[in-house]
Formats: sequence, C-alpha cells, structure tokens
Amino acid sequence: MTGDEEGYSAKDARERAHATRQRLVEQGAAADDVELRRYQDPWPVAGTRAERRARRRVLAWWTLGGVGGLALAGIFLFWPWRYVAPGQDGHLAYVLYTPMLGLAFGVAVLGFTVGMVLYTRRFLPAEVAVQQRHDLEGKGSDAFDKETLTATVSGATERAGLRRRSVFARVAGASVAALGSGVGVAVLGGFVKDPWQEDRPGAPDPPDTLWHTGWRSRDGEKVYLRIDTGDPGDVVLARPGSVAAGGMAAVFPFRESERGHPELLAEALHRADDPATLFRLRPEVTLEDRPDRRAMGHGDYYAYSRICTHLGCPVSLFEDQASRLLCPCHQSQFDLRDFGRPVFGPAVRALPQLPIDLDDDGYFFATGDFSDPVGPGFWELKP
Repeated sequence: MTGDEEGYSAKDARERAHATRQRLVEQGAAADDVELRRYQDPWPVAGTRAERRARRRVLAWWTLGGVGGLALAGIFLFWPWRYVAPGQDGHLAYVLYTPMLGLAFGVAVLGFTVGMVLYTRRFLPAEVAVQQRHDLEGKGSDAFDKETLTATVSGATERAGLRRRSVFARVAGASVAALGSGVGVAVLGGFVKDPWQEDRPGAPDPPDTLWHTGWRSRDGEKVYLRIDTGDPGDVVLARPGSVAAGGMAAVFPFRESERGHPELLAEALHRADDPATLFRLRPEVTLEDRPDRRAMGHGDYYAYSRICTHLGCPVSLFEDQASRLLCPCHQSQFDLRDFGRPVFGPAVRALPQLPIDLDDDGYFFATGDFSDPVGPGFWELKP
C-alpha cells in the first residue's frame, strides 16, 4: 500500500469514527428527548488565520496566568518581608511586600480566567439544546446511555480541538500548576519560611519559639516596661505614678541597647506577642490568696498579656469597679482579683502574667517572661 493510500485509509477511518460518534450523539439526544437545535464546530476548517489568532490570544492569557502564579511563589519566598522603619534602607521593599503578593495573585487568576473564557467562547462547539427532564426512579444509566454520553464528551473534545491542538492542554495545565504552586506556597508558607531564622541580624540566642516573647531577657540585659505613646521613636518608661489608681497603660518591652535605633524600637511594637497591660488596682481591691502570683506584681501594680487566650483579640476593656477585663470580640471576661482567671465567655485559660519589679532608679522592669505562652492554645500547649 502506497503512502497516499495509507493516508486516505487513515483519513477514511477518522471520518467513519466521526460519523459513528455523531450518530451516537444524535441517538443519545433523541433518547433523552433532547432537541439539538444547533451543534456547530466553531472552526470547521482547521488552520485558518482567524483560528491561529484566537489560539495565540488564549495561550497568551494562560501564559500570563502561569507567570503570575510563579511570581506569587517567588515573592512570598524571596521578597524582603521583615519590618523596616521609615527612612531606613529597605523600607520601600517592606511596604511593597503585601501589594506585590496581591498583584501577582491577581495576575495569575486574571490570566487563567480570561484565557478560559476566551477558549470557551472561541473553541467549544456552539450548542443549543432543549431537553425534557425525566425521573429515572433511582435507577442507574443503562449501557446505551453510557455509550452516548461517552460519545458526546468525546465529540465535544474533538470539536474543541483538544486533541488537534494539544498545546492548549499543555499551556492550560502549566498555568493551573503555576497558580496552584503559588497559592500552595502561600498557604503552606509557615512550613517553608522560617520566622525564627537564627542567622538574621539581632536574632536571639536561643531562637524564639511560641514559648517565649520579647520580654525574655537576652544576655542578662534588663527589660523595662515602655509605655506606648503612639510614636514608635518615643521612649517613656513606666514608673510608680505613671498609672492612676484603677487605671491601666499599654506597655511594650524596651532595652537600653535599642535606644537610638528606630528599627529595633518599632520592631518591639509590631511583634504580635509583646503587648502587655500594666494595671494599678485600687487599694481596697482584695486579691485571691495566691502568694506565687501576688509575688509577680509590685504593690498595687500588676501586668498581664494583652492578647486574649481564646482567639488572640486585644483584651483592652477594663471594668474598674469589678476589676474585670473584657475582650470585645467574643465577650470573654477575666477577673484581675483572681490574677486573670476567665469567669465568662469562651476563653478557658487565664491571661499570662508578666512578673515585674522596680529597679534602683524607680522604673518598672520585667523579671522574666510571661507565666504562660501568650495567645490561643496550640498543639504542644497543655490545657
């Protein structure tokens, strides 16, 4: 058999398969009371100039989506993300970190979505069908229904050009894979990016964990209670008289080695587990008999974590007459007369207490880290 004869034979086989599949599609439609009013191949003549233009547009959008997905993963992994104070080198890159993540994600989703819309409109068969609904009374499809469904799907695939235009499937798959990798890296970033990296400048030794906060002393340096004034560069240390009886003040850790370093001063204010509240109870307030906890305060002054042990909201509402703290998110209440024990709401753990004392110069300082891990429970924290 000559090459031409083999070519005609293959062509005839494809035409016969197409005719058989088309007949099954029509029979399946008729059996289901479906009237095919229109079932047209969008490109009956393959390889036209218009088809190539449409294909390039679809591929361009899917390629753009793939680039956006890879950019999302790259930005998450390699873009500078640690806080840099205004005026310092690298502050602009830090400010752009989140917008760049959003831009890359938007480009990835936009590219894939627009490409899919264009592909659907320009390459899927134009079909208009009307079907009468049937109740099969719980019975499964018979062999004829399965054959006609297979033929319908296969025919749609053939008409859409997925076999003839395999580059569509490859580029679409690559775009979806890139988008999925970017989203996956962002979701699983906590397992990829180490927030407790030991080799970064100023990293504590041993490295931070969920068990420690910025109140832990480093190399024996004293950690003072710094009152938050709203100015990251303003250093106001707490001392007796800074808080009126029945009042409170938000405090953050401060070390003398940080004075004059805006980035270190700002970092203490931005660290999530650092916020604490210094309370001055009224003299008539009677505390529970717990000598271990009473010794962690100084006179009428006591300090507690500002982070709710339920879901991490800021515990910032103080009812002076009842000596209770209220979390505004889910209404958990903590009794300061019993050293932060929860008495209402979903919280089940007491607020971690910060041990404080007064130095020779009359300033409050932390004698250690919080009594318990800060914030909501986690897998290693015993109830």
